[in-house]
Amino acid sequence: MPPRPRMLAAAITAALALGAQAVPAAAADGPAGDSTTTTSRGVEIPAFYTPPSELPGADGTLIRSEPLPLALSLPGIDGPLPGRATRLMYKSTDANGEAVAVTGAYIEPAAKWRGDGPRPLVAVAPGTMGQGDQCAASMALEHPLRLNGQTVSVGYEDLSVYRLLLRGVAVVVTDYVGLGTTDRLHTYVNRVDGAHAVLDAVRAARSLDSASVTSGSRVGLFGYSQGGGATAAAAELQPSYAPDVRLAGTYAGAPPADLTEVTKAIDGSDLAGALGWSLNGFLQTEPALRPIADRYINGAGQEALKDLSTMCVGDALFGYGGDSSTDWTKTGQSISDVIRAEPALQSFLAEQRIGSTAPGSPVRVATGVSDDLVPHGQARRLAVDWCGKGGKVTYVPVLLPGVGSGLLNHFAPLLADQGNAIAWLTDRLSGEPAGSNCWSMPVQP
Repeated sequence: MPPRPRMLAAAITAALALGAQAVPAAAADGPAGDSTTTTSRGVEIPAFYTPPSELPGADGTLIRSEPLPLALSLPGIDGPLPGRATRLMYKSTDANGEAVAVTGAYIEPAAKWRGDGPRPLVAVAPGTMGQGDQCAASMALEHPLRLNGQTVSVGYEDLSVYRLLLRGVAVVVTDYVGLGTTDRLHTYVNRVDGAHAVLDAVRAARSLDSASVTSGSRVGLFGYSQGGGATAAAAELQPSYAPDVRLAGTYAGAPPADLTEVTKAIDGSDLAGALGWSLNGFLQTEPALRPIADRYINGAGQEALKDLSTMCVGDALFGYGGDSSTDWTKTGQSISDVIRAEPALQSFLAEQRIGSTAPGSPVRVATGVSDDLVPHGQARRLAVDWCGKGGKVTYVPVLLPGVGSGLLNHFAPLLADQGNAIAWLTDRLSGEPAGSNCWSMPVQP
């Protein structure tokens, strides 16, 4: 079997093992500002995801909510297992200071919290899902697998959500800015947008009448890959942006902290399509970069960007896995070459760099030593940067051999370390103090 189908087959098999449903989404019945629905690659996006024309002023304010049926759910004595889910739309602020509506989901667990203190809350920042609205993580909780001949979306993040619920931890999942919501494009790996969406999801969850969590509940953040970048950025920005969201601990797995380095790594890889998602998001955040894009991107590149803007991870693996960005430019240069030639692009990416400020709460940074998709070196450097600024950091190198596939080298550490990551975060939510191994960084791989 050729590489692209083999990777995708593995992902689909995992989703099917979780009880995936390959069915189209139904229109939402909840109160929405617009009763119409839109369609993305044959998937009808419920009207719930269309933001109202006017947004509330305070970040984290709940705009609307409705019950969300979980694909994997069993009847229980006190309610469905592993919990009762609610779809959310809440207000946030984007990197340009503009009000934006963000969607997500809150799940109230059926299991009792057996740790110290009231039931805690964890905000899960999903890994890379894609850029099409049908890829949103909140939709994946209802439909873990979409396979309709036009799109392939796998809700692999459901596993971490369910593992937390089984421990009695309440979970809120963010869809990020523009993913799911039909009014704008998803700003993939945008540092500020991702951080704000994560922190405001906590605020929105705490305001739900049906939620048992309160302002007194300990809060944790959990994310890997794109999610690791979002939680890392959220931990940095929390003291200034959301001082009311006091963090007990943050797990940042395989964080793309330096997008210049990540751009080099993903070009020509299994997930080369992520280059298109990044470029699309950058151009939405900073329209002043458009003339540079027009100067370099050729017709094939423009078509690829448009195509990728509605794709999920599975689609990108099939359509663009292994492709080189040199085919997208008029000059034959790679996107990394273009970045080196354009100071404006260098400046924009420098602003996306994570690691300039130490988080005010404990963090656990994990990275696979063989990860060459979201390179190990730049993730390790984030831990070093935070340590140098006085952060309380637990650094975990995940020691797995490279297997010749960037995608597997990246995702294997997610599965290998996930149990330990959840255990570490659960300890923080129980009030156990966190240590730091910053002293060992000179000898850590």
